Amino acid sequence: MSEQQGTVLELALRSSKRGPMELVESVSARENAGIEPNHEVKPHRGITFISNEQWAEVQQELNQPDLPWHTRRANVLVEGLVMSDLIGKTVQIGDVVVEVKKETEPCGLMDELHNGLRKTLEPECRAGVHGQVVRGGDFKVGDTITVR
Repeated sequence: MSEQQGTVLELALRSSKRGPMELVESVSARENAGIEPNHEVKPHRGITFISNEQWAEVQQELNQPDLPWHTRRANVLVEGLVMSDLIGKTVQIGDVVVEVKKETEPCGLMDELHNGLRKTLEPECRAGVHGQVVRGGDFKVGDTITVR
């Protein structure tokens, strides 16, 4: 069986719980902690991923073609992978290895950020997935994501 691969299109960090998202070119991830210097998260939610293709669907349904992907407050914008296919699998990005734990459920903050966003994110794992860093290291925009 061949490995699935995707690409890191963009990266974003947040400095506080409801703080603004900042686009960055590279990140460091620490085992059982997550991306740094991202706002503190529980280890099983150390990194969040969202699909570029699915975000385009969200933008279309909301009739908001300029709504930034990081409005969803995810860390990694991915191209070429189906988020629901990642659940229960391990992915490698650069030096970093992540066990993808589960779907990220959209919360009420989504509607505060954009009216109707929460409901639009609910189907088909559109809000993305999150996982735990099991091997720390660095990765950057343009890196390949390999599904194991």
